[in-house]
Amino acid sequence: GVAEPAKDLEGLFRRIEQLVCWPAPAELWEHDILPARMESYDSVWLDAILQQGDLCWVGRANRRVCFCFETDLDLLQEQLQVRLETKAERERTLAARRDALEAVEQSLRDSEQSRLRIEQSLQPLRDQTSDLRLKEQEARIAEENLSQQLAESGADAQRLEAELEKGVRATQLQSEINRLSQSIQAIGAVNLAALDELATARERKTYLDSQAEDLLEAVTTLENAIRRIDRETRERLQETFDQVNSKFSEMFPALFGGGEAKLVMTGEEILDAGVQVIARPPGKRNSSIHLLSGGEKALTALSLVFSMFQLNPAPFCLLDEVDAPLDDNNTTRYCDLVRKMSASTQFLFITHNKITMEIAEQLVGVTMQEQGVSRVVSVDIEEAIKLREEAA
Repeated sequence: GVAEPAKDLEGLFRRIEQLVCWPAPAELWEHDILPARMESYDSVWLDAILQQGDLCWVGRANRRVCFCFETDLDLLQEQLQVRLETKAERERTLAARRDALEAVEQSLRDSEQSRLRIEQSLQPLRDQTSDLRLKEQEARIAEENLSQQLAESGADAQRLEAELEKGVRATQLQSEINRLSQSIQAIGAVNLAALDELATARERKTYLDSQAEDLLEAVTTLENAIRRIDRETRERLQETFDQVNSKFSEMFPALFGGGEAKLVMTGEEILDAGVQVIARPPGKRNSSIHLLSGGEKALTALSLVFSMFQLNPAPFCLLDEVDAPLDDNNTTRYCDLVRKMSASTQFLFITHNKITMEIAEQLVGVTMQEQGVSRVVSVDIEEAIKLREEAA
């Protein structure tokens, strides 16, 4: 504020007067104590004083400090006057602000009183609101009870509403209730468990209906699966039949040295139809396979078996006395076919035919040198040929 600079200035003057001819011991100057005390004053005011006058040291011999301070007192008085006016202006501003604060506080007190009056006036309304809520709750409970009674009695709400609009009184309704009660009593004993039995029957019916729906759904699923399986089976069976028929048509002329053979279905539905084998060796126009000889039937069967075998070849194939009904020419064709197919399949065959034994790479025989004693003999054909060549 304005009062603080003026007060500091007066105090500075009093301090300067005290310092005039004040004994200053030498140890205070040596330890910088006196300069530190002088610097403790407001540097701004001390600089202002030093700019207006001359401060000089007169002597230190007798350990006394004398200041000769010359300043313009008029200038200091003018500055003091300006600060006093500033102080007065700020005091007037402070007074105005205090008046405004008092007015605001008064307005706040008036508002608080108004709030208290409003709260006092609201209390009766709150009490009235509570009473209305209690009445509304009582009415709602009464309505729920009456609705429950009507629901339990099975009354027709629309009919009752129409009767109330006609102005029917409660006594009349009570008389009607009494009449109906007497009529019910006159009916006599009834099956009280009928409703329970009806509920049980309905539950049973619901259960059976759900079971029937599950069964129908399962039947539909199975029918769809059967149709899908039939469709896929027809496609795969037709494809397999065509492949076997093609292989059979190629295999039969290879074994017979000519002729023709094919497979024919005996029905329109492929899943139920039979298969007829038509085989015509070279130079024959037979109408049935039963007209063929035993060897021709055997070769035809071999052609069909090898056709199926080529469709899905296995790592090895076992043939047991297949060449028994064949003559030498047919046996030779049979051996050529086996030798050709042995490139991808290993054949194990049982035979007594010398021609068939010649194509084997390994022979395993059973001999009986002594009566009642059997012996297994194994011969490697390639090793045997090498030994013969070496011996020769």
